[in-house]
Amino acid sequence: MSLIVQSISELPSVASSIINYSAHSRIFLFYGEMGAGKTTLIKSLCEYLGTTGPVTSPTFSIVNEYAGKENKIYHFDFYRLKSQTEALDMGYEEYFYSDAYCFIEWPEKIAGLLPEHYISVKIRVTGSNSREIIIEKI
Repeated sequence: MSLIVQSISELPSVASSIINYSAHSRIFLFYGEMGAGKTTLIKSLCEYLGTTGPVTSPTFSIVNEYAGKENKIYHFDFYRLKSQTEALDMGYEEYFYSDAYCFIEWPEKIAGLLPEHYISVKIRVTGSNSREIIIEKI
């Protein structure tokens, strides 16, 4: 599935489309260059899933936990990881296999640890405010 987004105001609709497309999948990998809008899209996904508190980038904490209406949500940012060992040390498996939603920024940093099945979300900058979002079940 491919979506063209012209404005941030379209993100609630995009979030709904992504969650509905994903069916029962809970692991989402977000790819895109720095500043492409990964965290902004994750904020919309969290709002769609019922979070009420602030959703912020876990750049320094590596993982943030949010409460959705029905499930926990874990938001990862692996940008600062120097090796996959750091993800192992933090017990990533407990998060990934918990049946909670896991939104993972910079998954290429832990490529050898990724689950077999997930939703790939690729964000491509197409203009100053526009993005192409490509969603694929793996």
